[in-house]
Amino acid sequence: MTSRGTPSRFLRSVLQNGVGRYVCQLKRVSIIFSKKAQGSLGVRDFIEEGVVDYAKKNPGTVVYVSPAQSCTVPKIVAEYLNGNTKEELVNNKTSQQVLEVLTKLTNQSGQDIIRIRKPFHTDNPSIQGQWHPFTHRPPSVGLIRPQGQHAE
Repeated sequence: MTSRGTPSRFLRSVLQNGVGRYVCQLKRVSIIFSKKAQGSLGVRDFIEEGVVDYAKKNPGTVVYVSPAQSCTVPKIVAEYLNGNTKEELVNNKTSQQVLEVLTKLTNQSGQDIIRIRKPFHTDNPSIQGQWHPFTHRPPSVGLIRPQGQHAE
């Protein structure tokens, strides 16, 4: 927590993702719905039409389909490699909207969305300072102006 009252952190990669090959952070997806409720109609359509295609596109993610008798509101529960879980309610959504929710959960890292302190960060900071375009520019050259303008 900072003095502003909102949590923040430095920008960092999840599990060194990007250093080697890409690893999808979504480990498991559970689709929980009712067989009879009207609010689960879009989820049932998605299970009939698109869940196999989604599973083929994401072979590293395990997809569980769980019909529940006591389920009043259908939901998607996503579990990530870092141990976090997220729940998305998909009540009265169409099959396409359910696919969009699943795609959003697949592309996320599982970390909470918080404020980033700086857009850059290094674990080994340079003692020389940060580089910028004017680092090695001699001071005698002066300011950069657009072509055609002269100093007065």
